[in-house]
Amino acid sequence: MNDKILIIDFGSQVTQLIARRVRENGVYSEIHPYNKVDMEFIKNFNPKGIILSGGPSSVTEENSPRAPQEIFSYGLPILGICYGQQTTMTQTGGKVESGHEREFGRAFIEVVDDCELFKGFWNKGDKYQVWMSHGDRVVKIPDNFKIVATSEGAPFAAIANEKDKIYGVQFHPEVAHTPDGEKLIKNFCIDICKCDGSWNMGQFKEIKIKEIREQVGNGKVICGLSGGVDSSVVAALLHEAIGDQLVCVFVDHGMMRSGEAEQVEKVFRDQFKINLISKNSEKLFLDALDGETDPETKRKIIGKLFIDVFDAEAKKVEGAEFLAQGTLYPDVIESVSFCGGPSVTIKSHHNVGGLPERMKLKLVEPLRELFKDEVRALGYELGLPKKIVARHPFPGPGLAVRVPGQPLTKERLDILRKADAIYLEEIEKAGLYDKIWQAFAVLLPVRTVGVMGDSRSYDYALSLRAVTSTDGMTADFYPFDMAFLSKVSNRIINEVKGINRVNYDITSKPPGTIEWE
Repeated sequence: MNDKILIIDFGSQVTQLIARRVRENGVYSEIHPYNKVDMEFIKNFNPKGIILSGGPSSVTEENSPRAPQEIFSYGLPILGICYGQQTTMTQTGGKVESGHEREFGRAFIEVVDDCELFKGFWNKGDKYQVWMSHGDRVVKIPDNFKIVATSEGAPFAAIANEKDKIYGVQFHPEVAHTPDGEKLIKNFCIDICKCDGSWNMGQFKEIKIKEIREQVGNGKVICGLSGGVDSSVVAALLHEAIGDQLVCVFVDHGMMRSGEAEQVEKVFRDQFKINLISKNSEKLFLDALDGETDPETKRKIIGKLFIDVFDAEAKKVEGAEFLAQGTLYPDVIESVSFCGGPSVTIKSHHNVGGLPERMKLKLVEPLRELFKDEVRALGYELGLPKKIVARHPFPGPGLAVRVPGQPLTKERLDILRKADAIYLEEIEKAGLYDKIWQAFAVLLPVRTVGVMGDSRSYDYALSLRAVTSTDGMTADFYPFDMAFLSKVSNRIINEVKGINRVNYDITSKPPGTIEWE
């Protein structure tokens, strides 16, 4: 493995962003909770530097979180962010107090001294925008530290011990609201920690292929293939590692988008020559969902039935020992509670939740160190087509959650499928697909009066949805121009029998969610 940075987590909601920023500079990083890290762990992990994250606690409280005391004399470069700065000061002879003026949101710091962290982008005497989120603040620093930046609410907004390479910032360089934050993190990783910045998906692929071969040996692996990015990358990576030892199971529940089931078979059976079991279970799912309108009940029916069908098909594979899942790094991080210890289960990929326990198979999770954007990069490295790698997120229950407030029928799903295909086709033709996080159509539980030709119509209303986002946690509607929306509306009404009215959803998240159900 290449040079590494260890991130010790104190519970910040944006700790994942630190790891992303480090990796964007070609440096591998991992996040570990403060109470799972001791010096033995650090020596085994062998990082080139340590970043201490922010967190919700106050260092002035009894039994508040601390970093291992030995790290401050171990000789590794350290960067403390927000709470990380405060615990660094508390543990090295400085002082932190509560009850001062708080800073939340945008703030401005003034650089008062030169510092390796700021080299090449922030100059002494100038002011720069940062993002703050703190109630406590440092009020005294040890003699071997110097002040390098101040703000209105934080007289020690940035401090440095250049000799021992220990730094602290009260602001959050990992968030986009600190415009030069990624440069600061790059300086820490590359210039201060001397990481070579050579970590990339090509290297990750080769390392992971070797690990898969060692784990699996001559055993067979079953992979649940949905056609989504995660399961597709898992399948392609495993196939490159173990070839015919991999068997993929694709359950078509009849609620995929137009042409997707055919695309899965074409790519994985024809292009990659993967051993693929494809099970068309549309009637089975629709019969089970007959008359059901409650969204949570629909999800539970689909999830349980998916497991039943997958399990039945997987049992036909003789000698299977492993189950492959597309667990990603955010899932792994979220499975470890801030107060210590893994949660009961790690979130399972798509619809295969519950299968490991039920099938008594050992797990293979080759993507568990990667973020979503890194999974996409690995997909390209493996030769997957852009149609799959760059695909917008798609819910496990598929179109079932895009027919709200009405029973699912093949007729309604087909109407929605056709309209959705036209919408996505026009987005792609306009060159907008990669600018949008997610776009889809929703068939509303409303029929409206219309005039088509010389006749009165009484057909469905359709809502179009398109949002921009970086992580799906928050989202804004995409600002299409009216000419585009008019073109899409005309095509749908003219080409899809059963729809006579089209709306555009301009709700952001929050207060709305991205999906309607």
